[in-house]
Amino acid sequence: MSLIGKEIASFTVQSYHNDKFVEVSKKSIEGKWSVFFFYPADFTFICPTELEDLANKYEEFKKAGCEVYGVSCDTHFVHKAWHDASPTIKKINYPLLADPTHALARDFEVLIESSGMAERGTFIVNPDCKIVAYEVTDGNIGRDADDLLRKLQAAQFVAKNGDQVCPAKWTPGKDTLKPSLDLVGQL
Repeated sequence: MSLIGKEIASFTVQSYHNDKFVEVSKKSIEGKWSVFFFYPADFTFICPTELEDLANKYEEFKKAGCEVYGVSCDTHFVHKAWHDASPTIKKINYPLLADPTHALARDFEVLIESSGMAERGTFIVNPDCKIVAYEVTDGNIGRDADDLLRKLQAAQFVAKNGDQVCPAKWTPGKDTLKPSLDLVGQL
């Protein structure tokens, strides 16, 4: 079953952000674009490479009016310890959400019940708190922040220009398509 169009449930969690513990809730994200970037666990191997990749693109996400949330089932205390121990994680300026009760992982349907960890799930959530794009990959496959940013920009473009669609590899400024009877069979 698809999660596209699903409104995320109410939540309140702790995060580690800018050397502080900060509460984040559904109310915090209402009216804004958000990316929820689930990863299996702190102190692992692929996760820091993905989180660093996102950290390197974070300013571009912010310029696009989007907040990025890294999410694992670890506690906010573990997020702080990882930040303090890892030069890679020290680079992160976006909030790391703690989901030890698995409320977020269950709502986004990425919880691995047998291990209590999350799948590698990436979700773009619109200002109405609805999922407009998502991808879940095997635990051994890292993700790409450049492509995630491109998908966010496409989702924002379509939300603003509902009569147009973004073709494969679309980036801002490139041609879009306007679905019509004239286009059928012409591409």
